[in-house]
Amino acid sequence: MTGTHADWLAAEPFTLVLSAGFFGFYAHVGLVCALERACLRPRRVVGSSAGAICGGLWASGIPGPDLVELLRDLQRQDFWDPSWQDLRSAAAARDPGTRLGLLQGRKLDALLANALAASGLGVERIEQCEIPFAAITHELRSRRTHVHERGLLRPAIRASAALPIMFGPVRIDGRLHADGGISDRPGFSALAPNERALYHHLPHRSRWPRLSGDEASERTSSPTRKVITIDDLPRVHPAALHRGLAALTHARDHTLRWLSFTPT
Repeated sequence: MTGTHADWLAAEPFTLVLSAGFFGFYAHVGLVCALERACLRPRRVVGSSAGAICGGLWASGIPGPDLVELLRDLQRQDFWDPSWQDLRSAAAARDPGTRLGLLQGRKLDALLANALAASGLGVERIEQCEIPFAAITHELRSRRTHVHERGLLRPAIRASAALPIMFGPVRIDGRLHADGGISDRPGFSALAPNERALYHHLPHRSRWPRLSGDEASERTSSPTRKVITIDDLPRVHPAALHRGLAALTHARDHTLRWLSFTPT
């Protein structure tokens, strides 16, 4: 088939796969905004770590512009809750998170809860999402990847984004789950063989080696998988949130150009 990347996506149902990547949810939101502008809606969404934050909220029915507004106002204090604070509160006792990281993760959970509540859609469980959604986590006891396609949405997103050292693992059904990027950075474990997919790959930029997977192979498209990789994204982290909207805008514009491109 000849035509643009957008033509390829529109020709048959596709799954959107959003990779892990430190504070990469800004770029992911830019990409989904581009898909909305092009009227391209995936049949399902898969997210690992940062990909689960963007993917889960978007799949729940929150439109791209609302996610942009959520990130526009994001400040470090909105998610910065050191684990040594508030140790004996009733809320801490009920929290499925653990104190095995720098941050508790309860403020992150509150951000997710507020975003879902503000949408007015009443989504609490994964199976209630407007677009079928799968969150990727690493289950610590078995040391295996777990694909969450049912259950409470917020704990699954939070566990998928529980980056070691920064956040402690999250209890789901009595088991401890941590960042999906530990064992499945791209999120491919949620895909069936030869499942048609658009994959947004966030480049590995850390000085530390990857825990799993292969950067080169994940960047490579195949007959059933189109890959978008943006190597010149502004680098966002807790001390550089001011770069977030620039990363979002750059990813959106890059994706729009990519969609209109006709591969040879």
